[in-house]
Amino acid sequence: MSTSQTVALHTLGCKLNYSETSTMGRLLEKEGFETKPFQDVADIYVINTCSVTENADKECRQLVRRIQRKAPKAMVVITGCYAQLKPEEISQIPGVDLVLGAAEKFNIPYHIKGLTNGTNEDKICSCDIEDVNGFHASYSLADRTRTFLKVQDGCDYNCSFCTIPMARGKSRSQTISKALEDISAIAARGVQEIVLTGINLGDFGKNGNGERTGNNFYDLLKAIEGHDGVPRYRISSIEPNLLSDEIIELVAGSKKIMPHFHIPLQSGSNKILGLMRRRYQRELYASKIEKILSLIPDCGIGVDVITGFPGETDADFEETYSFLSSLPVSYFHVFTYSERANTKALELKDVVPVNERHQRTKKLRSLSFQKSREFQKKNMGLTRKVLFEGMHHSGLMEGYTDNYIKVSIPFREEWHNKIVEWNL
Repeated sequence: MSTSQTVALHTLGCKLNYSETSTMGRLLEKEGFETKPFQDVADIYVINTCSVTENADKECRQLVRRIQRKAPKAMVVITGCYAQLKPEEISQIPGVDLVLGAAEKFNIPYHIKGLTNGTNEDKICSCDIEDVNGFHASYSLADRTRTFLKVQDGCDYNCSFCTIPMARGKSRSQTISKALEDISAIAARGVQEIVLTGINLGDFGKNGNGERTGNNFYDLLKAIEGHDGVPRYRISSIEPNLLSDEIIELVAGSKKIMPHFHIPLQSGSNKILGLMRRRYQRELYASKIEKILSLIPDCGIGVDVITGFPGETDADFEETYSFLSSLPVSYFHVFTYSERANTKALELKDVVPVNERHQRTKKLRSLSFQKSREFQKKNMGLTRKVLFEGMHHSGLMEGYTDNYIKVSIPFREEWHNKIVEWNL
């Protein structure tokens, strides 16, 4: 194989996908491929897909068309969640040469070699998601400032709107000892912050057969607390019913784990939470926020919420809006509900018109902006530790405080990848 073959990789979707794309890139480099920026012309393009919303599917198709215009002779490989869920559909997209399912994405050097040598006879390499039970360690190294480290994969929850269990398989985790080995390797590269990621991070502690290993997410955090790794750790997202008091108390007393939680809510209506098959009600969610702020008054708290779920009446939405208004949180990630094949939500009646879904999303995003401004105002005048990252295109450098407030200042080379005491 010629070592001049170039590969460009692109990520759609979550932080977990970023860690996996970066790992695939390193695997390919180890086999002699040269990785290039996605906007450049390359011999092979790899798109690691998401399929949480219909927009993610559309974006994948648009990227393939863009590659065809830019590099018509290039080969295109699609992997990730969309590839696992709809391999036949993707294989019919003009310009797609290879589709890799969940079990094959980390065998990507083998498959691409077969593709380029002409020995790969199958356009689709996939298997039933029930047969996917291995855990593949992944972490991103796009820059030296912050790394996304995957410590958990898959989900056993089967929420009625979600395709992730069908795309990712059963909940399974890295071992604590292996996670600490990855942390040591990451620390050796000068990384200052690790974001712990997973599909259902709080469910950490299961093997590939779905059996409990005797460890849980709290045990992992305790091990990290006692490990000489990087200075800062951040929890990417954790389900409210899995956010235990002992986790909150550990974060409250930690100098390493940042005072920042991202906790999915999805709806402030107990009726809608039931239809979504979520494993908690709004009262539990409110109690978690209260517990956090009683111990960490300046904690940053993010919320995921879905608008326009089937059966969500105007009154249900107003209940969500009122509930979110009452919560002393920092920001929302608002998602407009979109129908996904093979989910239980498709069986529900009283479908919300798409235009109304978007109107509700707009209202919640406006409320999120207000919450962000209030949180920033609350922190004004305080000194917080900021990790400054790379230069923005406008000549500014950006960083985040420990409690996840974005700070932008004129670029200073000596502050890149440094933790700086900053007066807000």
